[in-house]
Amino acid sequence: MDGRLERIAARAPAHEQGEAGRLLALAAARTPAARDELAATLTAPGRPLWARELAACALADAGDPRAFETLVFLLNYRDPARGESAAAALLRLGDPRTARAAAALAANELRTAYALHPVRLLAELRAPQAVPTLTALLTRLLAGPAHHWPVARACVAGLGGLGDVRAVPVLRAAAGHAPLAGEARAALAELTAT
Repeated sequence: MDGRLERIAARAPAHEQGEAGRLLALAAARTPAARDELAATLTAPGRPLWARELAACALADAGDPRAFETLVFLLNYRDPARGESAAAALLRLGDPRTARAAAALAANELRTAYALHPVRLLAELRAPQAVPTLTALLTRLLAGPAHHWPVARACVAGLGGLGDVRAVPVLRAAAGHAPLAGEARAALAELTAT
């Protein structure tokens, strides 16, 4: 383990550190029985969120698809650390449903404030739905009133990295907004260089 699971365990309250240690031991065991116990943590009633996150990330490390639904829930969670941890775990898991789930979360107008990690994940996956989803989201954010600049910046960076010329019009529009101008010009340069 590279410390990711330990960081999640450290978020457990002091009175739950024993349980955190038990889950870390299960993650380290990497046996079918340990994975079954971790999977049971995902669905057991009354389990704290940190425990579900730890179990899901450990299962993702093992390539166990039972982690998928919990990780998608955490990907769009209001706590940025949980979203970041879920995005990294989803990349490691490699589930074919990930791109569609990330696109749906990124496009959800009611959850735009929490779309940073779905946007970054979608761009990193380089999935077919990445350019249409990020273009539509950035277009909506530019029209505002709530621009959600961190999410808009992630769209700009993602579109620039994807290298698809369909993004040129929205990146030109983004270059006209001061908070995005530098990133949008850099993304346009990246696109025209390819």
